[in-house]
Amino acid sequence: MRKKSIAHLAVGAGIFLSLLAVTPSRQRERTERSFRPNVPKTWDDAALADWATPVAGLNVRPTHMSEKEYYSMAVENLRTYPVYYPGRESRGYWEMLQHVGPKPLIEPEKLKSEADWIEAGRRVFDEVDDLHLRTFDPKLIAAARSRETFEAIGTQPYPDGTVDGVRWAPTKQGVALSIAGCKNCHLLTLPDGTRVPGAPTFAQVSRTHRFKYISPFIFPIHSANRVIPTATPFFMGSEPYGMWLYQAFGVPWEKDDIHERLKTATTDQGPAINRSALIGGGLPRWNGSPFYPTKVPDLIGIRDRKYIDHTATHLHRDIGDLMRYAALVSFAEPTDFGPYHVTSPDTKRVRARLSDEALYALALYIYSLQPPHNPNPFDRQAKLGQKIFEREGCVMCHTPPLYTSNKLTLAEGFTPPEDAPKTLDILPISVGTDPGLALKTRKGTGYYKVPSLKGVWYRGHYLHDGSAASLEEMFDPGRVKETHVPGGWSPPGTKTWAIKGHPFGLDLSAEDRKALIAFLKTL
Repeated sequence: MRKKSIAHLAVGAGIFLSLLAVTPSRQRERTERSFRPNVPKTWDDAALADWATPVAGLNVRPTHMSEKEYYSMAVENLRTYPVYYPGRESRGYWEMLQHVGPKPLIEPEKLKSEADWIEAGRRVFDEVDDLHLRTFDPKLIAAARSRETFEAIGTQPYPDGTVDGVRWAPTKQGVALSIAGCKNCHLLTLPDGTRVPGAPTFAQVSRTHRFKYISPFIFPIHSANRVIPTATPFFMGSEPYGMWLYQAFGVPWEKDDIHERLKTATTDQGPAINRSALIGGGLPRWNGSPFYPTKVPDLIGIRDRKYIDHTATHLHRDIGDLMRYAALVSFAEPTDFGPYHVTSPDTKRVRARLSDEALYALALYIYSLQPPHNPNPFDRQAKLGQKIFEREGCVMCHTPPLYTSNKLTLAEGFTPPEDAPKTLDILPISVGTDPGLALKTRKGTGYYKVPSLKGVWYRGHYLHDGSAASLEEMFDPGRVKETHVPGGWSPPGTKTWAIKGHPFGLDLSAEDRKALIAFLKTL
């Protein structure tokens, strides 16, 4: 009996061990079977109806293109390849590009697990180009393969030899040079060379003056395609260049609209207009403004944000809204605001889009992004700073663990209309920052959202316009004086400028400010 029991135990143990041996693979199989992608319709008339926040000054939502018009556009699904610094590409790389032909960016039918979809989203993030900015101009292609082009503006390669901003796109017509899509604005390079997907590309610019990764082809490619450098999905018409700019930024319902002065701008002024916003970590976008710029947002952690854009132009209710916003800024920007149509008759919209599956994969990837390793220790000084943070009432707006209340504050001088959408969670206060973006642009809603403080140590620019270049400047009492020299953005042509608003923390002692900053850098 004892021998039989031992034998049974041995057999049982063997079966148990064999089960353990196959558990990981079976678990992976179960995980793959359990993930069923639920791809929402990106452009859905019902979802669009109450998605946007009404525009200040009009109290109407911008009119988005219809679902029918959106889905009438051709689907683009083309793989692109990196541009290498001249002399750094591998042998045969250029010849490979000539013969590889068009390849699919993603193949949804081959995606079996959530990890597969996220990886496909990474490819969309890394490889998608601005669909309307491909050029076959032999002069530009030759320039992209010439070292002199990059040396002229000090562009340097990454350690792997690639340069950001431009991509090679093998098409049926040949190899085109194009401009990168997501990565142009949402790929931060830290001083040690670490690349952080989702973080704002230009976050380090004003602190380190590191323009070395800026592509020299941005403006030539835009010019070759009759497209202004505002990431717009439009081919501009026959009007003078200044009228192109006015179509992008003009606010015809605004009395004494500052953008009227753009009508006389010339093409040689275009780079300066964009470079001004770049100093603050941003680029002027369609419906935005070079006079009231907005810094590029951090996409890391967007899953927990209730609103999209600094002025909460759109709700973030689910993954479909993130897909919708990616489509909006890439190829579906609105041109109608109440009775106002802002484009001329011969300005044409780009007639191409990504598939719903590609946008879903991209959104999953963005949701998966994680911040870089934080080198700042939660030491004694940071602990003291946390107590100061709580004592000063910062948690009322920057509530842990997200360090945002996900609420909206009022732009200075704005009173919400009585029929404001109930989806807007509004704090009846203003922190006094520059109200221009929220009141005098087509992105103006009258509100600024309370930003999250997570990741402020690497983001580099502060306030919606990026005028404060560091936390030290943000809490410097001298920044509110007219003699202050901003480290970030300031109006073009100014040498000194007061960075007004958000007075919280300015009256702290030097020691308390230092401790508070130490704590914030640990978030």
